[in-house]
Amino acid sequence: MTTEENGNSIIIRGAREHNLKGINVDIPRDHITVITGISGSGKSSLAFDTIYAEGQRRYIESLSSYARQFLDQIQKPDVELIEGLPPTIAIEQRTCPSSPRSTVATITEIYDYMRLLYAKTGTPYCCLCNCVIARQSIEQIQQKIMEIPQKSRIMLLAPLVIGKKGEHREIFQSLLQKGFVSARVDGSVTDLDVIPKLARYKAHDIYAIVDKLIIKEGVQSRLHHSIETCLTLGNGVMVVSEEKKKRWKDTIFSERYACPNCGKGYEEPAPRLFSFNSPYGACQGCDGLGSTLDFDPELIIKDKHLSIKEGAIDAWNNWGSLTQTIYDDHIKTFTEMYSISPATSFANLPEKVSHALLYGSADFEGVIPDLHRIYKKTTSERVLKRLSGYMSYRTCSLCNGARLRPEALAVKISNTSIHEIMTFTVEEALAFFKTLTFSGRQAVISKQLLKEIQSRLQFMMEVGLHYLALGRSSDTLSGGEAQRTQLAKQVGTGLVGVCYVLDEPTIGLHPRDNERLQKTLYALKENGNTVILVEHDEYTIRHADYIIDLGPKAGEQGGRIVAQGTLKEILSNPDSITGRYLCHSPETITTHKRKKYNLKHALEIKGACANNLKTISVKIPLKVFCCITGVSGSGKSTLVHDVLYRALTKALHGGHTLPGKHEKITGIRHIDKVIEIDQSPIGRTPRSNPATYTKVFDPIRALFAQTQSAKIRGYTAARYSFNISGGRCEACKGQGTKKMEMHFLPDTYVICDECNGKRYTTATLETMYKGKNISEVLEMRIEDAHFFFAAVPRIERVLRTLKDVGLGYIKLGQSSTSLSGGEAQRIKLATELSRRETGKTLYILDEPTTGLHMADIQQLLKILHQLVDLGNSVLVIEHNHEVIKSADYIIDLGPEGGAKGGEIVAAGTSEEIAETKESYTGRYLKEFMTKQVLNVGNLEC
Repeated sequence: MTTEENGNSIIIRGAREHNLKGINVDIPRDHITVITGISGSGKSSLAFDTIYAEGQRRYIESLSSYARQFLDQIQKPDVELIEGLPPTIAIEQRTCPSSPRSTVATITEIYDYMRLLYAKTGTPYCCLCNCVIARQSIEQIQQKIMEIPQKSRIMLLAPLVIGKKGEHREIFQSLLQKGFVSARVDGSVTDLDVIPKLARYKAHDIYAIVDKLIIKEGVQSRLHHSIETCLTLGNGVMVVSEEKKKRWKDTIFSERYACPNCGKGYEEPAPRLFSFNSPYGACQGCDGLGSTLDFDPELIIKDKHLSIKEGAIDAWNNWGSLTQTIYDDHIKTFTEMYSISPATSFANLPEKVSHALLYGSADFEGVIPDLHRIYKKTTSERVLKRLSGYMSYRTCSLCNGARLRPEALAVKISNTSIHEIMTFTVEEALAFFKTLTFSGRQAVISKQLLKEIQSRLQFMMEVGLHYLALGRSSDTLSGGEAQRTQLAKQVGTGLVGVCYVLDEPTIGLHPRDNERLQKTLYALKENGNTVILVEHDEYTIRHADYIIDLGPKAGEQGGRIVAQGTLKEILSNPDSITGRYLCHSPETITTHKRKKYNLKHALEIKGACANNLKTISVKIPLKVFCCITGVSGSGKSTLVHDVLYRALTKALHGGHTLPGKHEKITGIRHIDKVIEIDQSPIGRTPRSNPATYTKVFDPIRALFAQTQSAKIRGYTAARYSFNISGGRCEACKGQGTKKMEMHFLPDTYVICDECNGKRYTTATLETMYKGKNISEVLEMRIEDAHFFFAAVPRIERVLRTLKDVGLGYIKLGQSSTSLSGGEAQRIKLATELSRRETGKTLYILDEPTTGLHMADIQQLLKILHQLVDLGNSVLVIEHNHEVIKSADYIIDLGPEGGAKGGEIVAAGTSEEIAETKESYTGRYLKEFMTKQVLNVGNLEC
């Protein structure tokens, strides 16, 4: 198929965004197009920074004039012409929001439908005695009120407004007209002789005060009349507020919902009752988080045998000189106040004294309140990181991790609470919802809700996410899991005529699951949508309708279309690097002499049973390249990260996080350091970049400070820091950009009009090193900077390593917020590689091939093998066939994902895995290795 034959295309002319060289391309609509090429060749620049950015710009243009006022500040993509572009939706390979309130169910909007389903069809039970809630009559309400002790003061209230924004003047005017003289507004009794002025955009609670009386004999008639009035005004609900020890305690009574056994009244279930992000549904103990994070005395006082003087309070040690002096004064004040010797060990302090030291007293703030204050006020990532080391999460004792208040948890469908469903995996939840049956009015209400829930769950099943629990926090998802979860939300909307732009949707997918994902993408296409994928996966490329291969190299040497067309046309194009790798040409096959593994020289994990692991024991040989593989959800991350990494961190580095459940780990004496290199961002603001993260910026700044012009002006290295005042542009605080709040859209960053994005003052930029100022150096690609600083060993070594891991195309000062997960991981890898080696380090990497073209993977493998050659050990979690084949030892988990996984399916060399019939990995690996041996160069290869 050609775009001309299609006659319905997205026409792009003169695209020059970033490193694109004014390319012209026609992308067929209503088809699946893969944009591929080596890392840095311009794939994201074309897909996201050009196609998606233009789609977003056109969307904003369609908004109101209020929205359009921001358009002048939103940079348009550098392209001459784009025609035929439908509305665009981007689903990028980014780490999910780190909010603990975001879960798999909330991301996919499944939880929104579940809340509505429970509110409309759930059966409420009493959270005290577990009886089905029934309606209360006026007589029952009166009897319950008369059981209040004699001479007690009560108020009878009618709820009028609960948690709604507005001034509500009409409510107060209506009350006055009906003869009411007072109301309780936001917890305070207010006279209505003057109508209260309420904040318009704040949520308010308003109750009419119907009666105030004292419980005694003879008030029954008055009470009965007041109850009738309350229920009429409150639409069947009333509140009795009883004075107890100068405080008022509310009890709800309802004609609609009340427990027939204990008489406790309830409000009618509403969707907000089941929201842990709403004050009306969230557990009051943890505010809907399910756990509480607080400073842990055990972490603050690491060694109780030390005295305060000797540094027992670890959280108050090793700060800057000024802060340390303040803390030393605090300690002196405290010891004098309580008449204790500074030399007394913490363990020997009286309980009253140690409690006052940690939690404070009337005259002393206390260590933990002090840390709380700093934690809330500081904006320093370094300080936050250190303080976090003294905190730990504990399951909320009030809700036991359920996040919701008891009233919400007591509503059930098929004897199952909404929290219980959140503990289900996608597979279990789908089976549950398919078994639900309703009748009458409930059947009508539930029909569409169940359809929406099941369609999203079914999609997640199809893309290999069957093992994820609905309540799993989004910040624990891998990049691939997060992207496919977000894709489930988009597919659930059922949009037609949309252009979906996806960034490597196969990340984290085992080859077995790729086929199912491909079917889903095909279904999107069949529904009349255009699908554009930035992808390196061989299976996905082979099954695309159209392929665009960018290159020929990265950075400035990329940005051109080297090949485009159908699979057949790509394979036959001699200029296409992708084509050569798809044909398994001899020069594309990685060859490395395999090291012999020794299971006697290994780390052995015994009895690992965290999450879905089936009490397994496994040996991980050291001083070799070891690969953990298996289908999605088989337990790879649990075994490697939760069990092994956390246990080693605790044993070797005094880590705070508890490892996953296991019996023990032996062989730790063979290593002295463990380093996990993941895909989390290297920073969360434009201020962070590769130069600052790798610390190569320190010697660069020192180099500028040694120039003649800098010495004449008296500039030090600090002058060239954009994190402190002095040489930076104060208009943007050295960021080069300014944050612009969009109100109706996510915040965006625009170039600073004071320094034009250069970060520094004009005076600072006048000092040069080899004809370049500090801003120009930050704008250099790493490959160019490596040549520029070739004569400076401290700088050259770091830049060479960054270049070796395939990052020569990114800029030294490139914002960390613009880096993909794979790029962030390789920056971390390069940082570790540039440090001095002990030869006894264990490196752990989770899918290091993310974002890498097949050509880049060869370079990565060379570096990982170099680490092993130096005597280190490398452990990777990976699905890529080339990586698996190149490993010295492979451990395959499975056989399935979730509850059906967590076992060792096979272990050994690639040849041994390939011959294991029970291993899905073995089947696909055997096919891959056979193709390489046969060197097949056609459509069937």
